[in-house]
Amino acid sequence: MAIERAAANGVTGPIAARASAAPLASLVPADWRKALAAELKAPSFQELSTFIDQESQRANVYPPRAQIFAALKRTSMKNVKVVIVGQDPYHTAGLANGLSFSVRKGQKLPSSLKNIFAGLNADTGLPASTNGDLGKWAGNGVLLLNTVLTVSEGKPNSHHNKGWEPFTEAVLKKVNEQSGPVVFLCFGGQATKMVKKLIDPSKHTQLDVIHPSGLNGTKFVEEVRRERIFTHANQILTAGGRPAVNWALP
Repeated sequence: MAIERAAANGVTGPIAARASAAPLASLVPADWRKALAAELKAPSFQELSTFIDQESQRANVYPPRAQIFAALKRTSMKNVKVVIVGQDPYHTAGLANGLSFSVRKGQKLPSSLKNIFAGLNADTGLPASTNGDLGKWAGNGVLLLNTVLTVSEGKPNSHHNKGWEPFTEAVLKKVNEQSGPVVFLCFGGQATKMVKKLIDPSKHTQLDVIHPSGLNGTKFVEEVRRERIFTHANQILTAGGRPAVNWALP
């Protein structure tokens, strides 16, 4: 019962860790696991797996273990049209669900997500949603990928340089292999730098804006309004013969 309560609250710490002994690599969905086979065998990923297992014994790690690769589960390799690159998951209990910037249904919207919705409204006129679960976008071909896929409670960026970056770079390289077009929406400097060195601009497009944190709210919205990144992304897709993304959320 304690394990069930922990999982329901999005906890993968000392209690919940004992409930899930599945190797980290086995949680990657089959299509991505096949494509990333070499990376999953790399020393950096093995070290990462050990770190996550050890950290989960002494701290709460988010998102829940079963949702660490939710971005890859919800958006298959062949369906990727847009990549929204974030930094690391929310470090507060109950928020992170494995999709960048997304929160579990029913949770209060973090400031960064409020700003994204405000920017979307400024660009497209779509009403700002009160539903922070971006699963609909993921199902529509938007890969919601953080550069780091886990975090310890209350410690933002605590899993930076623990082995996630080589893995997420490998994911982006696989997306880059598509004939295209794929649009990469990079929110913040960390995402911008990672993507710029990995994608082929002759096939794909990178659109950069500042991070939508609470401190950047007004600037982010104005930048999205000016650049119209969501509209621009759809224009690029349709010009390349791919369906546009339906950005509307329930």
